[in-house]
Amino acid sequence: MNYQTLIQKYNVQAPRYTSYPTVPFWQIEQMDSKSWFEVVKRAFEESNETLGISLYIHLPYCESLCTYCGCNKRITKNHSVEETYIAAVLAEWKMYLQQLSAKPVIKEIHLGGGTPTFFSAKNLQWLINDILQESIVHRHQEFSIEGHPNNTKAAHLEVLADLGFNRVSFGVQDFNAKVQKTINRIQPFENVEKATNTARQLGYQSVNFDLVYGLPFQTTAIITHTIDQIAKLMPERIAFYSYAHVPWKAKGQRGYTESDLPDNEQKRELYETGKQKLLTLGYEDIGMDHFSLPGDELLNAKKENRLHRNFMGYTTSQSTLLLGLGSSSISDAKYGYSQNNKVVEDYVSKINNGEMALTKGHILTAEDLAIKNFILDLICQNNANINAEIKQTLNEVAWQKLAEMQEEGIITIDKNHLSLQELGKPFIRNVAMIFDAYLQRKHKEKNLFSKSI
Repeated sequence: MNYQTLIQKYNVQAPRYTSYPTVPFWQIEQMDSKSWFEVVKRAFEESNETLGISLYIHLPYCESLCTYCGCNKRITKNHSVEETYIAAVLAEWKMYLQQLSAKPVIKEIHLGGGTPTFFSAKNLQWLINDILQESIVHRHQEFSIEGHPNNTKAAHLEVLADLGFNRVSFGVQDFNAKVQKTINRIQPFENVEKATNTARQLGYQSVNFDLVYGLPFQTTAIITHTIDQIAKLMPERIAFYSYAHVPWKAKGQRGYTESDLPDNEQKRELYETGKQKLLTLGYEDIGMDHFSLPGDELLNAKKENRLHRNFMGYTTSQSTLLLGLGSSSISDAKYGYSQNNKVVEDYVSKINNGEMALTKGHILTAEDLAIKNFILDLICQNNANINAEIKQTLNEVAWQKLAEMQEEGIITIDKNHLSLQELGKPFIRNVAMIFDAYLQRKHKEKNLFSKSI
């Protein structure tokens, strides 16, 4: 079976596996704080002293809508919302502090959004200062922020650098004017260049660019031009994401039609063109559309089998506790997950009333944990052991699918050890799906996930 035939066969809806079980299959529609805190405290005791903990802080505001975006955001030009929102995030953090048996050792902080640089430098300083005031900073901390090149000012980067931030990610997406106009993300190369140079001058150790392939009107020539522009700046990391067309979820995507998008074969050509150019520039493939330059810590972690994956994506932190603060944030406490209310006003109201703003969640079973660890190994290391616990979850159909993939050259299985082959890298989500017990047993709904390739 040739490569294009495999693309056609496996380009189906598939989870991105930032968690297992994936969010649509979580079992608790309304997580109660007592159950959640029990899970948090268990994970905290296991992780805090040695590995530290991670914080993801969701800052949802944007001044304008990027129509391709499927993230949880609130569009406004009213900056008076900043103080109220930050006060709520800090109040939520204090609720967690009351439950913990010791001062938290913070290994990771990631400010995501939305547009974190919607917030003033002064308010970001207030937010991080208050969080660190009652914490211990890990000696190998990794603090990062997502920045919009158009509104990331030197003041933002300087304030955060003084607080220990050493990584920044800029949403570039594409440099073509027509594509930018269609997705309402107009940002000249000069703005990206200025933000990148400022970060480096202030001592940021790693700059990441987010690129997206499969956007409306993209061609291989456009992808080639975008990466030629990026070659002038050489960020340490690149996330080369597949555009997820989910207009039933992200209504802004209804501003263009599927006829404006590259078809499956064209979309894959965009990725292969971009990937080859990145490899030629000296980037190495981390996996799941992520690339790093030699010497970057993410690539070192990959080579040393220290790579981890959670709701923030690939990370070098092995922490078993990721606390999500802010509206829509998701937390991973190893033995359970929870998500905060997605509506900003409902989140703030709950927190101001002295309550956690939890919505859906999941407490992992022993089977869940075994599969979670298997999928983590597969996605982070490209190989995993099919041990006795995993075997119990596989039925005859699953074994047949694995045999097919082995015949096709996607995987090899040798003495219960599964390895992903080079040909199989684009199909890693498809391999993980075979081991996804919830997907195999309960998947009936349509339009839960974006396409896998």
